[in-house]
This record gives sequence, C-alpha cells and structure tokens, in this order.
Amino acid sequence: MQPNRIKALGVFDSGVGGLTVVKAIRDLVPVDEIIYLGDTARVPYGNKSPASVIRYAREISAFLLSHQIEGMVTACNTATAYALSVLQEELEIPVFGVIEPGVEAALAATKNGRIGIIGTVGTIGSQAYQNALLKRNSHLELVPVATPLLVPLIEEHWLDKRATTLIIEEYLEPIRKSDVDTLVLACTHYPLLKPVLSKMLGDQVVLVDSAITCGLKVGQELLGRLVTSETEKTQDIQVYLTDMAPHFGKMAQEFLGLKKCHIQVVSVS
Repeated sequence: MQPNRIKALGVFDSGVGGLTVVKAIRDLVPVDEIIYLGDTARVPYGNKSPASVIRYAREISAFLLSHQIEGMVTACNTATAYALSVLQEELEIPVFGVIEPGVEAALAATKNGRIGIIGTVGTIGSQAYQNALLKRNSHLELVPVATPLLVPLIEEHWLDKRATTLIIEEYLEPIRKSDVDTLVLACTHYPLLKPVLSKMLGDQVVLVDSAITCGLKVGQELLGRLVTSETEKTQDIQVYLTDMAPHFGKMAQEFLGLKKCHIQVVSVS
C-alpha cells in the first residue's frame, strides 16, 4: 500500500540552483518536510573532477540520511552525471536525478529533431545528455555548449545584469545558428535565467526545465501515482548550506514564496 504523503525528502545541489527542484517538488508532491543542502563552500561542481563530485555526493548523502529521509534528489546535473549511479547502488533509499526527466521532456518537445544543450563543463563533458538522447533517437541533431560562467553569475544574483546578458548572447550563438527548436537547461541553476533566455531565443524555442519533470517522477515513484499542481504545498523546508552565501536567503524567499528563510551552516566533509 502506497503512502498518501512522503514524510521527509532530501534534496542537494552545489548551490542555489537546486531551489528550482525544491519549488517543483513543493508544488507537485505531498511532502511533510524537504531537507535541502546547498554545497556553497564548493560551488560550482561543473569544473570539478568526477572523483571529487562523487566524494561530495557521498558526504552530503550521509548528512541527509541523518534526517530520516525516505528519498533523495540529486538536484545538480553534474552530480547526477557523475554520482547518481554510485548513490543508487550504495544507498537503501530511492535516489533520483535530473537528467533522465530532462531527456524525456526534450524528446517530447522537439519537432525538428534539433536540440541544444547548455550546462557546466562537467555535465557537457560527461556526454550524459547527449548519450541519453541519442540512445532514444539516433537521428537527433544535438548542439551541446558548455556555459561555465553562468553558475557563478547566478550565485551572485546577477540575473538581470548587462554583463550576464552579453555572456549568454555569446554562449547562445552556435545554438541560434543551428535552428534548434528545443533547448535543454542542463543545470538546475539555469531556470532562473528563463526570462532572458526566452527573450533571446523567442517563443519558437522550447526551454526544457527538468525540475518539473523530476518532481513528477519523484511523486510517481514514491507515491505510486501521478501528482498534480493541486497538491497541498510542503509546509516545512529546512535549508542547510556548507558556507553562507550572501544572496541565498533572499533568492530562496523570492523563488519559493517564503516569508522568511532560516538557514543553518553545516560541515559535511
């Protein structure tokens, strides 16, 4: 017999980006408590080695498991690419990633078979999205672009700065030239840039945000049923960081619609 609600769910990311996944889960999945850890002391993960990212993921998992979570989400594409299979093999609870849901959403969205992918150096270099997409449809034309400067800009809350816009324009040039109709945001930080990305690319390009599809996957797997936006929102969100990030509290309040955000700094290494 499946439960009506999940008591506690752990979510982790390298920084602020995982809030997009927390928001999706909060809006879609009946969870009593979400425990979120942002590894802000070691952000970004995209330029770290696979061995380092796996070590970080193991350390964070141990911390989240101490909160009696029933499932865990690696709300980081780099961590998903490098560490998800390790965590799924080693842990006794269900562990979810963001890549497969994003792949499924991209395949459903594209009409012309041309898909752009933007992500960190680690995510793009891992070929995780490219391999997963081509495994399902070998005729796709993919345009992967590493965009390493975006995570630091987002972490600094430079969402509407001219410098950020100029950098994005430079990164998007090969994608624009390739006539893609779908762009995978292969980093959970990037949905925070949706307004500027939509403005640059136009309505003809679908932006794939794997956070929402990840939330749906979590609900279906843990509850054994489809979940909808009519779900009662999660009331309790516990936020932990490995280092105090100057804009994190403000962004969490704005993005999650919280009146206040109590943050605790912890060590997981």
